[in-house]
Amino acid sequence: MQIRILGCSGSIAAGNRTTSFLLDDDVLVDAGTGVGELTLDELVCIDHVFVSHSHLDHVLAIGLLADSVKRRRAAAGRPPIRVHALPETLAALQTHVFNGVIWPDFTRLPSPEQPMLEFVPFAVGDRLVLDPGRTVEVLPASHTVPAVGFALVDAAGRTWAYSGDTGPIPALWRRLAQLDLRALIVETAFGDDERALADVSLHLCPALLREELAQLQRPVDVYITHIKPGMVDAVMSEIAALPGPHRVRALRSGQRLVLGD
Repeated sequence: MQIRILGCSGSIAAGNRTTSFLLDDDVLVDAGTGVGELTLDELVCIDHVFVSHSHLDHVLAIGLLADSVKRRRAAAGRPPIRVHALPETLAALQTHVFNGVIWPDFTRLPSPEQPMLEFVPFAVGDRLVLDPGRTVEVLPASHTVPAVGFALVDAAGRTWAYSGDTGPIPALWRRLAQLDLRALIVETAFGDDERALADVSLHLCPALLREELAQLQRPVDVYITHIKPGMVDAVMSEIAALPGPHRVRALRSGQRLVLGD
């Protein structure tokens, strides 16, 4: 499995796109502004979108994706794009985005019989088999809205995990310790000077990240995501000073990760 980093910033500025990862060529993990890095031909190939939570920086491209590909997917007789999320997240999308006011309801367009989007609920702990070589496990997260992370598991059990937006949550680390974890993408949205903001918004800062990573006993490649534009060097300097066995670096837009590397 290959993971292409389309966007990994905590907000937007020139050269900064919000969270979206492309698994192989047909699965999006979150759908922030990074989806705009894909060509139309690449967008048409998307069959699944796994959504960590309902915040705008993770969902705003879902409607634009549906609009961009509707003609070509309909002409090819392709099935709806399946949007997988918690029931609360799907309800938020239906109520606040696909409501005919913010955006057309592509769960009923071009027709109720052949819509462009299909909403598919999941629960924490579910293991969703995409094909024999790819399974997505829904991981727990703790955020200001219902939220999850994801573990992507290949046929050999090797795992790439993504925390989603989360504050401290022991259940996540207990589960990660049970997996054959090869790489972890974990958010660190703020520097330690904004610890109070991290606490109230249920994000991580370097000091909190240190406590979370200490729960992983085996060294792993850790990639930091969701840092605000202009703050990457400052946050990564604080992270570099942390003790621990893990190999930690900043995630970069355009980066490609191969599971098993």
